[in-house]
Amino acid sequence: MPFVRISLLRGKSPEYLRAVSDNIHRALVETFNVPHADRFQVIHQHEPAELIFDRNYLAGPRSDDFALFAITAGKPRSTQVRQAFFKRAAELLGQSPGIRPEDIMIVVTTTSPDEWSFGDGRAQMSEPGWEAQAFGSAA
Repeated sequence: MPFVRISLLRGKSPEYLRAVSDNIHRALVETFNVPHADRFQVIHQHEPAELIFDRNYLAGPRSDDFALFAITAGKPRSTQVRQAFFKRAAELLGQSPGIRPEDIMIVVTTTSPDEWSFGDGRAQMSEPGWEAQAFGSAA
């Protein structure tokens, strides 16, 4: 049930944005134990003065293709799972739309199940049996 905020500089084509969206989600499904249908994303395109990033901090050099992925997840994952996700995301985003690994920053934040409502004024993940509904069987 991750919620993904994607921030990048303005000017990318709809096809580029779709490739970013599809491939970050694919990496989550393949490595982060996320159901395929569990896809909630917001893409923000910013003016240059609105997306501030150091071009060399801990990686780089970064280009104007820099993309920040802020992922809010509902449960913690192990270091191994997070590392596999980071690697797979960089591979897929490198393939399409062609983002260099130096230009990909991912931040994962976790929350408690009762901090999410998917609608109906309910915290579905606090209710018995939510795993079967989300994953198609008991988790």
